[in-house]
Amino acid sequence: MHLPLRSRLHTGSALQLVHTKLQRQSISRYQCYQRSSRRQCGSTVRCSSTDEVLRSMSENGEVSILVVDGTDLVSEACTRHGTAPTASAALGRALMGTLLMGCFRAEGEATQVTFKGNGVLGGMQIIADAHGNVKGKVGNPAADPPLRPDGKLDVGAAVGRGILAVVRSNKSQDEPYTGLTEIKSGEVAEDLAGYLADSEQISSALALGVSIHRDAAIRAAGGYLIQVLPFASEETLSQLEQNVARCGAMTDMLHEGCTPRVITERLLHGLGVSDSGFSLHPRYGPCEADSLKERMKRAVALLGEKEVQSIMRQEGKIEVSCDFCRETYTFGEQEVMDALPAEA
Repeated sequence: MHLPLRSRLHTGSALQLVHTKLQRQSISRYQCYQRSSRRQCGSTVRCSSTDEVLRSMSENGEVSILVVDGTDLVSEACTRHGTAPTASAALGRALMGTLLMGCFRAEGEATQVTFKGNGVLGGMQIIADAHGNVKGKVGNPAADPPLRPDGKLDVGAAVGRGILAVVRSNKSQDEPYTGLTEIKSGEVAEDLAGYLADSEQISSALALGVSIHRDAAIRAAGGYLIQVLPFASEETLSQLEQNVARCGAMTDMLHEGCTPRVITERLLHGLGVSDSGFSLHPRYGPCEADSLKERMKRAVALLGEKEVQSIMRQEGKIEVSCDFCRETYTFGEQEVMDALPAEA
């Protein structure tokens, strides 16, 4: 879907482009796959073993753009959570959107996005940092409502209506910034774009896409976030509107094998791309095993000696799972006892 970029930006609203396609006849198991290492974009064949986020400016300095190819990241997330197709699409869009909103920001800043919808998905929570790390969870990984009349996944029905909360925090600040807005469609991109316009007064165009193979594996996932600076000219806005319409779906460009650099050039056609772009490789997490296990052990120890001993008598062990990475760790009684805080 395309909305007139110029008029939307002038009203302080935002463009939402979502193209999530389901290519399947029947789904029996929700497994994600590692994509092929070689894809073709026109006459260019590239190796794509890693994801990328690219930040660029137009040559005239009036437009900032972030483009992400996060197929591997979303595949990993869906594998960890065992998500059904619609839940995969919702989680993938939210991961890509939060990543775009959170990366390349101030050192130590974290962005947390929470969808508190009344749909069968049961809500989503995503956390991203400035370095391209992002992780998330959904309330009901098995959420997979019937397809829409047009044959596409009904992410809007899965998410439902409710409240979208965005929290931006930084260790150097005493209080985090929290913004609340209505979930307008449940399609994720439109809701995030609405938040940027309403709560942060950012004129932007946000596109998110997740496409799925017949076997429910993630075929492609990515997105872009275009921000137009206040002094942008009418000519720039007009050119951007044409470019966005010409580019089509984000997932279609990824299917062609287009890199974030190629997608950036298409979106900034006629405006030029500055050579001073920055890129990073996003990843799911961080949930490093050693640090995660240590944090979990300390959390269990906070139950107190009596509660720990009671659990050990009943269960013989204590198991703790991380909601974000789905890893489960088992602790013995003495291991937890050693982590108990010393009595004053």
